[in-house]
Amino acid sequence: MIKKYSIKKLLDNGKFFLKKKVVVEGWIRSVRHSIFITLNDGSSIRNLQIILPKNLEKNFKKKINIGASVRIIGIIKESIGKQQLIELKSSYINIYGTVDKEKFQKSILQPKTHSLEKIRKQAHLRFRTNFFSCILRIRHYIAISIHKYFHKNGFFYIHTPIITTSNTEGSGDMFQVTTMDLKNIPNQKNINYSKDFFKCKTYLSVSGQLEAEAASLSLGKVYTFGPVFRAENSNTSRHLSEFWMIEPEMAFYHLEENMNLAENFLKFIIQYIIDHCREDLFFLKENIKKWNPKIHNTSILEKLEFLLKKPFQRISYTEAINILQKTNKKKFINPIIWGMDLQSEHEQFLVNHYFKYPVIIFDYPSCIKAFYMRMNSDGKTVRAMDVLFPEIGEIIGGSQREERYDFLLKRIKETNLDDKLLWWYLDTRRFGTVPHSGFGLGFDRLVQFITGMKNIRDVIPFPRTPNHAEF
Repeated sequence: MIKKYSIKKLLDNGKFFLKKKVVVEGWIRSVRHSIFITLNDGSSIRNLQIILPKNLEKNFKKKINIGASVRIIGIIKESIGKQQLIELKSSYINIYGTVDKEKFQKSILQPKTHSLEKIRKQAHLRFRTNFFSCILRIRHYIAISIHKYFHKNGFFYIHTPIITTSNTEGSGDMFQVTTMDLKNIPNQKNINYSKDFFKCKTYLSVSGQLEAEAASLSLGKVYTFGPVFRAENSNTSRHLSEFWMIEPEMAFYHLEENMNLAENFLKFIIQYIIDHCREDLFFLKENIKKWNPKIHNTSILEKLEFLLKKPFQRISYTEAINILQKTNKKKFINPIIWGMDLQSEHEQFLVNHYFKYPVIIFDYPSCIKAFYMRMNSDGKTVRAMDVLFPEIGEIIGGSQREERYDFLLKRIKETNLDDKLLWWYLDTRRFGTVPHSGFGLGFDRLVQFITGMKNIRDVIPFPRTPNHAEF
């Protein structure tokens, strides 16, 4: 039986397959002189050159067009051409699916450069473009590296609820979940949720952190990796309504250990991508300026390698405010006042201009942070930390959690949250509470940073944003 191989396997091990008969399947990327076609099956950015049989009928040849899907049997041989080491001399070809020529002319599958806006409008086809297949392969390897890192370091992977009754962050709009007939609700002001599916008001979760905390207080170290949802009307290049988060939670971890883990975790991912995605990174380096002309001349690979050279810079929030207040190099739109939430312009100044390296800022004012963060002895700041990256800004947000029951209850009441809904979360502090920490990493923002894409909509298969829920 003749064995089928991926194009990546054949190209990676060309000498081994010389003179062997193989089966390949994929989509035609180009046709030259009615003799040569290039084939791609998605396993690699590279294509395999195929030499067609000479005895093909004219009517059959007419169906061999760009985009058509085929099954080919042939023998691997050394290529005479300089652009490839091997090629496949075919003895049999079967066409699975032909191409609608009229629709093809209007599609992004035409072999020319299209704008990212046009490509997004045909999201169901953009998997077939070089740039998007390249990004999705990198996205895959980033996800694999995350699971590898946590498994290697003794974490347990858990699944937290997507449907929830609480807003973890205590702010921001959420998507409500209901089975009630919205056209026939008798009292809009006082809706009787006992008639709803869950007998209470429920939402799509913005975070699995609280549940992960409960798990960590038994299993020690856990992490979540799943979709979360925000109903904020944010039409920026860094925001999605549906996105993916990684949230590790660690019992017996203090803030310093939390920051160490976050930095080590990011560097592990970056090194893994450097080791496993060089082809795709090189392709992006050569083509990224088509879609992001403002990108620096430094290649994506060099940018990633630079982040591995030394420890991330660490400063307190107060130190960051002092630096921003003293600088005369830049006039900020938002004035610098202690107690304010740092804006993107402030974060980017610290990372891109002042330190010129990733920065971890810690000990933020309690008034701008969530209720679950541990209060410092000064009574004004909490044991929070954010990791800031060049170009992207905040990529990780985390903290040491408030393990003391009385302090936690006080913070819940101060932030006007319903302690009755959070009874179970408070309860975890009644049974052997311990210092513990965790953080959240925006997966899509990490993909955006690694690939160098300007817009986060271009690193996720089917982006969900305000006014857009197609496909």
